Amino acid sequence: MDILSIVFLLVGFVLLIKGADFFVDGASDLATKFKVPAMIIGLTIVAFGTSAPEAAVSVTSALSGSNAIAISNIVGSNIFNLLAVIGVTSVLYKIDIEESSLKEDFPILIIGSIVLLVFIVTSNIISRIEGLIFLVIIVAYIWWLIRKAKNESTKMPVGKTYHSMPVIIVYIIGGLVGIVLGGNLVVESAKSIAISLGMSETLVGLTIVSIGTSLPELITSVTAAYHKNTDIAIGNALGSCIFNVFFIIGLTDVISPIKTTNVMAIDVTAMIVITIITYILAYDKQDFNRKDGIILLTLFIIYMAYIIIRN
Repeated sequence: MDILSIVFLLVGFVLLIKGADFFVDGASDLATKFKVPAMIIGLTIVAFGTSAPEAAVSVTSALSGSNAIAISNIVGSNIFNLLAVIGVTSVLYKIDIEESSLKEDFPILIIGSIVLLVFIVTSNIISRIEGLIFLVIIVAYIWWLIRKAKNESTKMPVGKTYHSMPVIIVYIIGGLVGIVLGGNLVVESAKSIAISLGMSETLVGLTIVSIGTSLPELITSVTAAYHKNTDIAIGNALGSCIFNVFFIIGLTDVISPIKTTNVMAIDVTAMIVITIITYILAYDKQDFNRKDGIILLTLFIIYMAYIIIRN
């Protein structure tokens, strides 16, 4: 086993954890400074930032002509966000769910995933027009969130910010850089270690790489919950899923139309079922508690076993 890979793995985890600390602190102060609900910060800045690895993988694949990976990348990422990110976070800390997430954000994600499935099963290709529809929807969603933030900011109490605006910007950008670099180091070093231990490249790709690109969401949500910012924690996981479906698939498809397969339809169907199960668990008590987290993590283990057996 390469000692250098182990060193890079440890350095990657340190960058991830410290980057998430700075990122969450900056995002939390930004929400307080502008009197914007933390949930909206989680759904936008934090979610889009932590989805950078998925965006990079999908867009790079589209530019190289192998954009079918975009669907599997997004499906794997969303399932990880819903089962592992929310699961791990809620096992450690109870997460209260705002009513707006149950009435707006979850339904938007479910409807978007169903529309994606319809695009896949009704044609052998997802057209550029369909990709453009997704991009229009995500722009409209962001515009709606901004309008909502402006309306709610007048009702928000003025809280204490711990940093000046320049420092907040440095925290957010620096934290995000640390998260992305740390995630890349962890993925690449883990791949090297796993292959040296005899794992096939296919298995490594389906497990370590797919999980690795979602590590920013996991570390950021757990860190946010640890700092009592559970709105940022759940907003990050939900927002990343919405961003993945509408923006990443939309942009990838506009660059190069995606050829569909039966396996894609099966994977997206699994993603929809898992999203609905997560929604039901949240809707029941308007929170995710330790019991919910255990259920979600159990489903994640079952899903990973299925993926390994299937391939």
